Amino acid sequence: MKINMNHLPTGSICQMEEFLKSNSEITMEITADKEKYEFVSAVLLKIRYKKLKRPEKRIVQKYLKFLTGYSKGHIKTLISSWKKGLLYFNPMRNRNKFPVKYFASDIARLIDTDVAHGCLNGKTTKGIMQREFSVFGKVEFENISHISISQIYNIRKTNLQYESSPALFFRHTQSTSADIGIRRKPMPFGNPGYLRVDTVHQGDLGRVKGVYHINIIDEITQYEMIATVEGISYQFLTPVLESLLKLFPFKIYEFHSDNGSEYINKIVSDLLNNLLIDQSKSRARHTNDNALVESKNGSIVRKLFGRNFIAKKYASIINEFDKKYVNIYLNYHRPCLFSEDKIDRLGKVRKNYKIVLTPYEKLKSLENANEHLKEGITFESLDKIALAESDNSFGKKMMDAKDKLFKKISHKLTN
Repeated sequence: MKINMNHLPTGSICQMEEFLKSNSEITMEITADKEKYEFVSAVLLKIRYKKLKRPEKRIVQKYLKFLTGYSKGHIKTLISSWKKGLLYFNPMRNRNKFPVKYFASDIARLIDTDVAHGCLNGKTTKGIMQREFSVFGKVEFENISHISISQIYNIRKTNLQYESSPALFFRHTQSTSADIGIRRKPMPFGNPGYLRVDTVHQGDLGRVKGVYHINIIDEITQYEMIATVEGISYQFLTPVLESLLKLFPFKIYEFHSDNGSEYINKIVSDLLNNLLIDQSKSRARHTNDNALVESKNGSIVRKLFGRNFIAKKYASIINEFDKKYVNIYLNYHRPCLFSEDKIDRLGKVRKNYKIVLTPYEKLKSLENANEHLKEGITFESLDKIALAESDNSFGKKMMDAKDKLFKKISHKLTN
């Protein structure tokens, strides 16, 4: 409903407040800016705006904003001008505007060029338009040939004439987020088979990359498998990942990594899908999501192999060492600490690391442990591996093999 300004309450704050509460669909009959300016001036004068308190001034501002349709900032500007005695409408006021430099005919020449060449980069496009004018003498390209490269991109992105032209068909492929892996923290609820994976780089020498260690660990049992590869591209990584996943004696349900492209890619995703394993990745600003395997990178991988550069040509012999010694040692002869969680009187979870077990012993201690094993694997067969040698005996054998391995590597480096 429209109402004439002569019928509006302008005498008291209470009347204005009641009007705002009860007339949400009323609009002013006047639409001209000049009449609105005069109305604002009349209301401010009649209500004695300068003598009002701050809450009352806010009501007047809302009242004027509601009836004129102006923004809050515009109303405040008008009130400020009224206080100075300068509130009047001046339609002849000059406004600074950027001059139009490229007209519809010039935009049409850009469209023609993009259609003809398939929307090339800005610098090449400008060069083509300059050649059209200077080499081939086409006068219609004179103005547009002086365009800046950034302005070409601005026109392609924001100009309505360009947006509705055939040139839009030649837009480059827009990047999209990869829907590979669910961004979440794994929740094993006491069950094995929820793996964390990370990559450890064995240093650089100038521009030459060293070997990479692949470290996979189960969250509940701390079962851990390590492999060494020449690089983290799919041709090296995929077969090694598949072989490592087969080494775990229990069923695997989830594979969790950080957001690195070595694991978040189509090839790894297809591999996990074929094995019926869910894939998840770390959440943004949640550094603890992959903290377990990252801590093992330091306490296991760095302690075994150090931080010095090892050339990628030695990846195969290091990987043989991992298979023959490291993976057996970590899971059957190296005890880990496991926490007992207790809730204190304030409701905070307190972790007490009193339990000392090897990953294999932890697996056997789980409730219904046999149900977690893969088909064809029994604890009797695993006991033969675990009890074949004592912890000290196998540890000494591994260290002797490690010394021979590094002597072999250092001997080849010096020759």
